[in-house]
Amino acid sequence: MKGLYLVTPDWDDTDRLVTVTEAALQAGVALLQYRHKTATEALQRTQAKALRDLCRHYEVPLIINDHLALCEEIDADGLHVGGTDATVAAVRSVIGPDKIIGASCYGDLQRALDAAAAGASYVAFGGFYPSRVKKYEVSTSVDIVSRAKVTISVPVCVIGGMTPENAVPLVAEGADLVAAISSVYQHEHPASAVAAFVRLFA
Repeated sequence: MKGLYLVTPDWDDTDRLVTVTEAALQAGVALLQYRHKTATEALQRTQAKALRDLCRHYEVPLIINDHLALCEEIDADGLHVGGTDATVAAVRSVIGPDKIIGASCYGDLQRALDAAAAGASYVAFGGFYPSRVKKYEVSTSVDIVSRAKVTISVPVCVIGGMTPENAVPLVAEGADLVAAISSVYQHEHPASAVAAFVRLFA
């Protein structure tokens, strides 16, 4: 796991979501996470299935944010859990050893150690910078990445206001994945934005 981890925005327009996501996948996304906090269950199901089919075509893993039942229903490639969601151990016991599980660890190295020990496939730190989408305390220090790389064997993801420019020091610290939403989905040329992130890992 290395490169751009693209996370979807809260778009109700499924056709628009699929069109922009396909352009991004063509440009070189490593992982895609379906995240739509305000959608109805029916819309989530419709969008997740459309993205699953797209991801299978481009051979990119699809991760579902939070919703374990949806992940199982559409046979997605994995689940991402936050601090108030089901534990990594509980999710792993349900979806088995082969699926991807990601865990939000904020600025907490011990939380990341515990998540990795419980079976997480990757750990995510952040936010590092102010986000146009998510509201959180911007308090995570850049050096948590290098400290994590010394003690944790699973890939490290960084999140929160990521752009190809401000992600540079985090990739230099050893980040394996850079997660982004607005920098791609709100960009005039999404594929160009993806390519700029991909170049960070060249």
